[in-house]
Amino acid sequence: MKITHFGHACVLVKVPLRDKTVQVLIDPGTYSRDFEDLLNIDLVLITHSHPDHLDNDRLRALLERNPDTDLVHSAGAEATLASMTPSRCVAKPGDILRLRGVEITVTGGDHACIHPDLPGCDNNGYLVGGSLFHPGDSLEPPPFDVDTLLLPAGGPWMKLSEGIDFLRAVSPRIAIPIHQAGLAPAHQNMHHQLLTKLAPKKTEVIVLDHATSHTLGPRQEVHG
Repeated sequence: MKITHFGHACVLVKVPLRDKTVQVLIDPGTYSRDFEDLLNIDLVLITHSHPDHLDNDRLRALLERNPDTDLVHSAGAEATLASMTPSRCVAKPGDILRLRGVEITVTGGDHACIHPDLPGCDNNGYLVGGSLFHPGDSLEPPPFDVDTLLLPAGGPWMKLSEGIDFLRAVSPRIAIPIHQAGLAPAHQNMHHQLLTKLAPKKTEVIVLDHATSHTLGPRQEVHG
């Protein structure tokens, strides 16, 4: 499996199957960049409707360049995405989808609380290919083992100690920090260092260079 981080919550995952490679793009949002010209995208997964996870204009242009893409999203993003593509699937926690030969397990339910006086938002987490987990904007541990965790490093809905506790609760083989665009560079580095220092002993924290493909090592078997 190969992964490319396009900044903040946006990642491209290349899932190898027996006869092909399936390209899965997750959360192309306003804080991310350089995903706009990607081709041969098979699946786009949207965790929720906040702009930093869903850039309407650039997603529409991306889908025009990739007209055969299947789009999977939370119920709360339905109104935003209704006109974009006929190949849409509203996914809810508990769903297990098989699209283009890749199993997508859906978790979540609610976006982490920013403040009680602000309106809430739904949020899907996605386990891709039984291996890589994108939690969206939630630090609720999933009900299954995770080999590779995309780990939020910062946001108005979390503090770093919560991210560390989430990492320890999930205890993956590999953790890749994401959701960092709101942090100044100095704080990004500090958060990455603390996540690395306080991770479980079994976990390797890998900070990816922007838009550079990284091949993950052989994954452990995980069970739902």
